[in-house]
Amino acid sequence: MKKPPQDLSNLLHLSGKLPELAEKAELLNNLNRYLKQIIDGPAAEQLKVANLRQGVLVVETSSAAWAARINFQKPKLLRQLQAETLPMLTAIEVKVNPGLAIGNVNSQMNHTYISNEAAQHITALADHVEGSLGEKLKRLAALASRNRQSND
Repeated sequence: MKKPPQDLSNLLHLSGKLPELAEKAELLNNLNRYLKQIIDGPAAEQLKVANLRQGVLVVETSSAAWAARINFQKPKLLRQLQAETLPMLTAIEVKVNPGLAIGNVNSQMNHTYISNEAAQHITALADHVEGSLGEKLKRLAALASRNRQSND
């Protein structure tokens, strides 16, 4: 007779490395949310808590410019984190991870909208281009008027 399937939460909390990993992942997720609440301005959207090891909080950011901005706030952040959540914290390390920027750029762009000004520029360009490229540019400019009609 086959064994019935076990609940995943039971497997996670029984023994071995899985409970430790689940606990650390939850801790990092909570630290990430907390850090985003206490950091100033738009920098909060440009960072992510990556790890906590040997009293050092590792924070990733999308560019060197954001890393520099966060580094300026590091002493204040360290004091606040030590006082409120992590008394054993000794340092904050900021690393650049350009992969974070890829997700931010794609989520903010609206690929379905062509402004009036863009449509006018595309139409002007299409008037000076012959062949199939000119026709395709004219169809692209026509999308702007269709988008305006469907949004009105």
